[in-house]
Amino acid sequence: MWSGRRSVPRRAQASFLRWMSTPPPQVYVPLRARDTKIMCTVGPASESVDILKRLITSGARIFRLNFSHGDFDSHAERLHSIRKASEQLRIPVAVCGDLQGPKIRVGYIPSSIQMSSTPPALGGLIVVKAGDTVILSASAEESVIVDGVATLALTYKDLVHEVSPGHLVLINDGAIRMEALSAQGNDALVCRVLLGGVITSGKGINLPDSDIKAPAITAKDWTCVEWAKANHLDYIALSFVRDAAEVVELKAALGGDSNSSMHVISKIEKPQAIHNLNAIIEASDAIMVARGDLGVEMNLATVPIIQKQIVARCQLYGKPCIVATQMLETMIENAIPTRAEASDVANAIWDGADAVMLSAESATGRHPELVVQTMADIIEQAESADSHKATSVPPERNAPAHKLTAALAYGAWHVVNKTEVKVVVCWSQHGNAARYLSQSDFRVPIVAFSDDPRSVNQMALYNGIT
Repeated sequence: MWSGRRSVPRRAQASFLRWMSTPPPQVYVPLRARDTKIMCTVGPASESVDILKRLITSGARIFRLNFSHGDFDSHAERLHSIRKASEQLRIPVAVCGDLQGPKIRVGYIPSSIQMSSTPPALGGLIVVKAGDTVILSASAEESVIVDGVATLALTYKDLVHEVSPGHLVLINDGAIRMEALSAQGNDALVCRVLLGGVITSGKGINLPDSDIKAPAITAKDWTCVEWAKANHLDYIALSFVRDAAEVVELKAALGGDSNSSMHVISKIEKPQAIHNLNAIIEASDAIMVARGDLGVEMNLATVPIIQKQIVARCQLYGKPCIVATQMLETMIENAIPTRAEASDVANAIWDGADAVMLSAESATGRHPELVVQTMADIIEQAESADSHKATSVPPERNAPAHKLTAALAYGAWHVVNKTEVKVVVCWSQHGNAARYLSQSDFRVPIVAFSDDPRSVNQMALYNGIT
């Protein structure tokens, strides 16, 4: 199948023939009718070429560089290692840079600070309990304790102007809950602790009741975007998206043409993004269900429902969807996941996710190779069980930008389901045909070709595409 062309370009023919004449890869990649992809965060536990090759061999196809941690030198070293591992194995992989966004965090807590009598000798920690008063300061250089009251330094200067009395202030993904009481001058907020715990430097702060005005793309993020452009990353992940205009702004900075630039993954983790979901999906190249902050900003009990709704909406628009956060969290330390984690991964597959993501499990965990193997095994078992359904479902599409390509994918689905086709092969210069085919519930493998290296890498995200 060819994506909207009457004839194949000569350079495309030459590229295809070169591919056919080259030796096979060192690692055999089986053709599978469905093939949910694995996205791995690269960190100290997984940054060597040898480990990365093992992760690719085990099933990893997208690698995430987390711009919230590390510097450009460390990111450059990891990027070089990823590309070297991919080249040696001759297996294309995608690289995604994940922007930090306007994440509000607790500032530095000196190692000499301790608060509360239990546990003793807590250097660099502040322990608060229900009923304590805590002051959040936008001007403090570091956290201090005066007369038993903790003042926490913040990374966001306008907090006091955007949080009203009665609003919730959540620290460390909601493990610590506070209520805002009043402003103290122009740069501090007095809070009462509702649920206590341990506070350390850098912990995130969420404000689910407040309308934060900080831009989705910070000055630091723009620096990271320029680095990503200079180093030809395949994807850039936009954190804390609230509306489609923020996606459009980033895509304009990347070059505006989605057929030749980095693709944008919008991370859904704010209530405002749920309200503007259709427009955000249409403006984005892919979507990530970022369940960590989403489960803090919204009722935790609604997250599974929201996940299913986002995945289904992405399928309607023909956009890949990644499910992320705490998928195999216990494998950071343990050699096997919990049964609940295995069920979580499987249910993401059955929802129709294109990829599932590992965070600290692969970045800093003790078993990066084993965790990828475990996730790949769960994926294979879940897909095998799902393949026993009597019929596949014809694709429904709301894709005005690529009507012809979406129509071709729809037609291909009907041909495959009415004949004994064993495999679908397509030329997909910029990846659009491959993307729509991957979203069409095919029960046969799909092989996609392009002579654009970036498009080939980007297709590594697409479910079922080899």
